Amino acid sequence: MTSRPAAGGGRWVSVGPERLGRWIDGFAGRHGPIEVTAADEVVRIEGADGAVAECAVPFPPLTAEGGGPLARLTTHARRERRVGVLLVRLGGYAAGVFQGERLVASKVGSRLVHGRSAAGGWSQQRFARRREKQASQAHDAAAEVALRVLGPRVAELEAVVLGGDRRAVDALRPDRRLAPIFALETGPFLTVPDPRLAVLTGTPAQFRAVRIKVVDPA
Repeated sequence: MTSRPAAGGGRWVSVGPERLGRWIDGFAGRHGPIEVTAADEVVRIEGADGAVAECAVPFPPLTAEGGGPLARLTTHARRERRVGVLLVRLGGYAAGVFQGERLVASKVGSRLVHGRSAAGGWSQQRFARRREKQASQAHDAAAEVALRVLGPRVAELEAVVLGGDRRAVDALRPDRRLAPIFALETGPFLTVPDPRLAVLTGTPAQFRAVRIKVVDPA
């Protein structure tokens, strides 16, 4: 479980699907009898002392069947899904298909993109043109990997999770060949380091987790 401050107050915690039931029990134990309301994308839990936990439904909408809201949420979070992942940073990229937590297809690669030059004048302009060309080639390589790994499996995927650097990912959006992949985009956006195989393999811990905004009583 991870925790970080939330904008506007409170904190975000990320809870793995297998621990969600215990986390909810702990919240009720700390804050008294709870009231629960559910919508397609958020399940809201309020304790007797005023504490609130807003659970963002992963891969919304929330499952319609399976008992009360909390039972539906835990069942929904634990369900095994086929999910595509595309990670892009300038010069590095990875695409994978997961069945639950298991990586069933993947491709990882990199292309050289030089850092920015501090030199001035004509030399700087020439360097900038070369760097722009390298970046364009890296984006093309990332797009090809996405098409090779995710493209043939789009019809099987429930969602596609994106990550890396937002600007690098956004640079791929104009490629119309990738439109079916981006049409399956779901959050959260994964902020990860250079997309190596180990990084790609570890992404289910992030995209399967339930993100909960917790606001303690005043």
